[in-house]
Amino acid sequence: MAKDDSTRTPAPKTAFYNDPVIRGRIYQALVLLAVIAAILSIAHNTAVNLERQNKTTGFDFFWATAGFDIFFTLIPYSRASYYWEAFLVGMLNTLLVAVLGIFFATLIGFVAGIARLSGNFIISSIATFYIETIRNIPALLQLFFWYFAVLKAMPPVRESFIFFDSIAINNRGLNVPRPIFDGHFHYVVIAFLLALAFVFVLRKWSIRHLEKTGQRFPFASTALAILVFIPGIVWMLSGTQVTFDIPQLGGFNFRGGVNLPPEFVAIVVGISIYTGSFIAETVRAGILAVNWGQTEAAQSLGLKSSDRLRLVIIPQAMRVIIPPMTNQYLNLVKNSSLAAAIGYPELVSVFMGTTLNQTGRAVEVVFITMLVYFTLSFSVSSLMNWYNRRVALVER
Repeated sequence: MAKDDSTRTPAPKTAFYNDPVIRGRIYQALVLLAVIAAILSIAHNTAVNLERQNKTTGFDFFWATAGFDIFFTLIPYSRASYYWEAFLVGMLNTLLVAVLGIFFATLIGFVAGIARLSGNFIISSIATFYIETIRNIPALLQLFFWYFAVLKAMPPVRESFIFFDSIAINNRGLNVPRPIFDGHFHYVVIAFLLALAFVFVLRKWSIRHLEKTGQRFPFASTALAILVFIPGIVWMLSGTQVTFDIPQLGGFNFRGGVNLPPEFVAIVVGISIYTGSFIAETVRAGILAVNWGQTEAAQSLGLKSSDRLRLVIIPQAMRVIIPPMTNQYLNLVKNSSLAAAIGYPELVSVFMGTTLNQTGRAVEVVFITMLVYFTLSFSVSSLMNWYNRRVALVER
């Protein structure tokens, strides 16, 4: 029998400030207003102080002639270039160091992290010595070591160390061959991109095939064959030719090839080895976080040691490794600014140094530099968070 709800006493109304939802929104609004007021106050004080000092503001200096040289650039640049071109050179040089540093640091970190867990005493001891030594020395001191004690101490040009008759190392940097592609090479690039898209589709299919049948498709070997075979066929059919400009000693320096200055080599080597020591510990912790029962289960299936690591341990360890490794990537991007201490023309050196001193636009230059580092770090963080969600366990 249904009860008559009309006889129930309605719940007493409470004041709006006792409602947790409304109270939370009020607190959020107050914090937002406080932040906006602080920003407006800082902006007002800055404008007043600049006006008292008779300093002009604005971004019109970007279209003025820079008037200084940069010895290492990825795009055409000269004294007659504008400040925005100098800014672009510095940003690209920073981006180059960040990308190469992340690649090599990841490689070094994974090798050292796995080596530290090795049952071989010598390999484990070497990995432990590397990690405990490198991570306890400041990054700036390591950059000075690589630059002043190693690279600048190399022999002069005429006494260079020559490897394979094509690679030369001296106190002016590293000289390597420069590839020269003919007009048909773009066909090979297009074929590689198509092969890459096909591999992506194949990856999707192999996962569905595994879920439906329980049978593993040999994806890695098939993908490698596709990425090599398709561009290779197009290469032969198109008649593409690739030659190499080998650096040759002429006069007082090497001519031809690509010259990587010691400042660039020092920052890439130093920052990769430094960050690799932290990533190694992250990898070791991730592997140890995987339950030992997983290893025993893989052993019972007859998997070899390398297959157990590649197919069972590492995929599960990645869920633990990715978040702290993201922090190391962000540290590496920001530590790339230490290159200014050894004269490498990255963003801080070119823009915060020379450009700021010549234009006097401190507020604008500092703001743009901070914005660039924020954008780079946020992009790395977003990419790693996306990958972390991909490898995370899906709750059912």
